[in-house]
Amino acid sequence: MKCLTLREIKSLLEFEERPDLQPAAGEVIVSLKAAALNRRDYWITQGMYPGIEPPVVLGSDGAGMVTQCGDGVNTSWQDRKVMIDPSLDWGENQAVQDKAFHVLGLPRDGTFATQLRVAVSQLHDRPQHLDWNETAALPLAGVTAYRAVFCQGELKAGETVLVTGIGGGVATFALQFALAAGAKVWVTSSSGDKIRRAVALGAQGGFDYTVESWWKEMTKLAGAPDLIIDSAGGAGYGALLSLVAPAGRIVNYGATAGPPEKLDLFKVFWKQLRLQGSTMGSPADFAAMVKLVSDNNIHPIIDAIFPLSDGNTAIGRMKTSPQFGKYVLTME
Repeated sequence: MKCLTLREIKSLLEFEERPDLQPAAGEVIVSLKAAALNRRDYWITQGMYPGIEPPVVLGSDGAGMVTQCGDGVNTSWQDRKVMIDPSLDWGENQAVQDKAFHVLGLPRDGTFATQLRVAVSQLHDRPQHLDWNETAALPLAGVTAYRAVFCQGELKAGETVLVTGIGGGVATFALQFALAAGAKVWVTSSSGDKIRRAVALGAQGGFDYTVESWWKEMTKLAGAPDLIIDSAGGAGYGALLSLVAPAGRIVNYGATAGPPEKLDLFKVFWKQLRLQGSTMGSPADFAAMVKLVSDNNIHPIIDAIFPLSDGNTAIGRMKTSPQFGKYVLTME
């Protein structure tokens, strides 16, 4: 097998060969056709992620063909086209992950490889309308967006939604999922091109969050959103508190801009707001996300495709977040 291995923090991944994998009981070997990058992979290479223990094969998202089944695995999985749920050991509580929860690609070897050894419980059939690259782009960002929009955000048809920082994988899925649910969706970005691309997908419009009064302009044009899906936090969080409708919800699945400079609790309690955290999702979230994608013929947005051997180029591009959608690594 071939793989991209992190052998030293803040260094390039090494493209190397290893012996082929063998499944343990309850596991399968998946011959991967494609993998996808996440912001998580970039942060790991920069040493900005907890529990980094090189050497490790990075990558959480992948799709491929089952080529070997371990003891106890139903042989019906042999030769099935599958994608992998990267959330491991979520636990029994749907509301929050267990302390044992972790993500494929650290500490366990991940999908930046031609082979993956994984528990059969993590497999899902590839959606019939998706190709290998689209399937690989779906898992981590897709389930994160699904949980934020529906499980934590409790989106209802007809509501107005704001998705901040459009262009990232999760934000782009949040836009697509909210549109599929019958919401009116607006976006923010510092890039006019990304806003235009979001509108082409069905967004009502967008706003440049670097303009100090952008949220006032949205209030005039669109009214106050019922739900805001945010991954930034930081200095701009106060604008979201001012913008969101009374009894509205703000769901955060990240804090790329750091913590808010201040939190106006007066607005929180007087407007009866709900500030909700969100992460990746449970097995139930993943299954529901796959059903939504299949039922609505949703195609993941792919920005660029690279060969596995050129994975360092893809990771390097993530430093400045120029992409709209996902970066994919192909094994073929």
